Amino acid sequence: MTVSLQTLDVRPILKAGGEPFPEIMNAIAALESGQGLRVLATFKPVPLFSIMQKKGYAHSEKELGGGDWEIVFEPGAKAPVAAPSTQPVAAAAKSEQDDASGWPAPSRSLDNRGLMPPEPMVITLEAIESMAAGEVLEAWFDRDPLLLYPELRTRGHQTDCEKRGPSEYRVLIRCAARPGSAS
Repeated sequence: MTVSLQTLDVRPILKAGGEPFPEIMNAIAALESGQGLRVLATFKPVPLFSIMQKKGYAHSEKELGGGDWEIVFEPGAKAPVAAPSTQPVAAAAKSEQDDASGWPAPSRSLDNRGLMPPEPMVITLEAIESMAAGEVLEAWFDRDPLLLYPELRTRGHQTDCEKRGPSEYRVLIRCAARPGSAS
């Protein structure tokens, strides 16, 4: 069966330093039954794969050269297709934020500014792996790391994001206990 594909080129958004995640989620929400989405990006968006699988989409990927990638998301992954949310993606991400007022001071700080995705997310997740439960990581980003929040939630971590400037975000992450650890 051939799936009809809509195309979304997020390369201009990424090259301008923007975050394409809301546009991708809006494009997915606008698809008709049986349609897929072809995404053109300046990197291989690995974190997006698990998010889309949870929404019921399988993916295929192809490197186009020059660092560009074509990712095709087609309906049919084993996870059930989620109903489209009526809440905007940015509002949904913000509503999942935690109140950090009672948290301890950060024990570690990362500066992810100036890095291209997915590097900030990978570096942040690696840093958290070496931290103890209850410790707080302070991470700085050029853009609100919308793909990072669901991954942190899946792992049980808490987050608090504060926009500090036009392209400066301070994210506090309170580490959860790792499965099987005594804490």
